[in-house]
Amino acid sequence: MVARTTGQGATTGVDAETGGDTGPPAGEAPAGDVPAAGEAPAAGTGGDAGTPEGGGDAGGGTGGGAKAKGKGSPTGGAKAASCEGFKNQTGITDSTITLANVSDISGPVPGIFESAQQATRAYVEYFNSQNTLCGRKLALLNLDSRADAGADQQAYVKACADAFAAVGSMSAFDSGGAATAGSCGLPDLRSTIVNPERQACKSCVGAYSIRTNLISDPAAKWLAAKFPEAVKNAAFLYINAGAAPVNAKSLAAGYEKAAGWSATYVQGIDVAEFNFAPYVQQMKDKGVRAVVYYGPYQNTVKLQQAMQQQGFKPDFYLQDPTIYDKRYVDQAGAVAEGAYVFSPNDLFENKGNAEVQLYLSWLQQVKPGAIPNYYGLFAWSAARLFVEKAIALGGKLTRASLVDAVRATTAWTGNGAHTAMNIATGATPPCLKMIQFSGGKWQQVSSGGYLCGSVVDSGIGG
Repeated sequence: MVARTTGQGATTGVDAETGGDTGPPAGEAPAGDVPAAGEAPAAGTGGDAGTPEGGGDAGGGTGGGAKAKGKGSPTGGAKAASCEGFKNQTGITDSTITLANVSDISGPVPGIFESAQQATRAYVEYFNSQNTLCGRKLALLNLDSRADAGADQQAYVKACADAFAAVGSMSAFDSGGAATAGSCGLPDLRSTIVNPERQACKSCVGAYSIRTNLISDPAAKWLAAKFPEAVKNAAFLYINAGAAPVNAKSLAAGYEKAAGWSATYVQGIDVAEFNFAPYVQQMKDKGVRAVVYYGPYQNTVKLQQAMQQQGFKPDFYLQDPTIYDKRYVDQAGAVAEGAYVFSPNDLFENKGNAEVQLYLSWLQQVKPGAIPNYYGLFAWSAARLFVEKAIALGGKLTRASLVDAVRATTAWTGNGAHTAMNIATGATPPCLKMIQFSGGKWQQVSSGGYLCGSVVDSGIGG
């Protein structure tokens, strides 16, 4: 997983946005017809997931005028609490509740986590189209963490002062604002957390729950069973920036411990590197038969092109969901063929998953032509998590009570969009899907819903 940090408090304005829901057992949606890889349905589609199911406006006497009810509604299955005693506080006025999103928009890889802001906005718009929270609409304060730890810290100073909570944020250098968010007690419901320092923040959680030192073993074991000789000589390469180095090293150690892999070549590649040939030659010289990479899809393409140019073809190529993105497919072309990804969420191509299709639909409504990716999906999930917990608290909503409510959540699926996450512990989930790009499309290659196993402690980054 790649992360960078922006954010000197550069704001793109305060926009009204959307909200959230829990869900059915993790991702057991039936596979449906498959559109072109990574492409969203037309705006307004997505099954009945967002259809109001009746009920009048509850007004100020309940959890906020939730007109739609049930698991597909903006407020999900959460029971709305009374709004009696609701108080204005930091980020809350008589008419709005301001949420901040702090994501890497500018920096070495421009727009790398723009999808997180787009998805958060999509959920806010979805919520505001049908609901209020104790009579208040949601407003979004967008901040740029600029792929820089200092910028992330500065952005969180602003978020602490101007927003009630931060929702859906995503940064490669999320260590920067960790102490700031924790010291002001800001509920920070992130897309995911990638640095150990942020994982230690008591008011910070990730909708994609992971701990750097805790590695789930299903992908390692699945590939070891399929390629028993290849995993004995594996390369783990990573972009030498942000959270990628510690995460890649932890993954290598975890795979060795969990499934008998042998990481014979572990190497970082600088962000500005344009010549990947020496790294490919090293892999050839060492007889590497399996390649794992941690980095943005733009660098993935450079690596795979260098491998092709030098006639280096390992038994398999594996990456985290960073490359599960239409832009990767468009840029990679033929070199993408056969690439494996371990994914904690359901496929965008699965029309049978109502929540995933709801995300795709509202994403297109707020930003026509926007490309979905897993950072965005988990930002959407984080926004849903905020709304469901806030609605359930009603008049008791404070920063502290929201953090407590979120921290008590042990099996969050984002309404079936992804595998169950233990938000309470922040531990890495033991379940995932194995997907592969083959024949011009992404498809699940592991059996069943999610492939589940164990979580091992790599001893790195804890």
